[in-house]
Amino acid sequence: MGIELELHAGRPSRKGPSRDTLLRGSYEHGEALARMLGTLDRHGSGKLGWVDPYGDTLFNEQEAQVARQEVVALVQGCTDDQQKAAVLDLAELLETCAATPGSYLWFMGD
Repeated sequence: MGIELELHAGRPSRKGPSRDTLLRGSYEHGEALARMLGTLDRHGSGKLGWVDPYGDTLFNEQEAQVARQEVVALVQGCTDDQQKAAVLDLAELLETCAATPGSYLWFMGD
């Protein structure tokens, strides 16, 4: 199980090509990212707990802004370099999404 990330300039199409809006993808940290996000309370108040590890989840720039605040706690919970690299990559994509009007961060679960 893994979670891949894609940052899009606009709402990506779930059917058909979504490459037209793709700004950046992150495909190398999927399993470590899934493990870290799996530690979060799915019923809590945080945005990252909403990420579906088996389906797709989209964050707009406002949701990305809120989720950025959760990354500090995730980094502190990392137990190895792979997890830390995954969370730092997520942090960078959340930051870019939050700063890019109309953008979306797409979490693609396995």
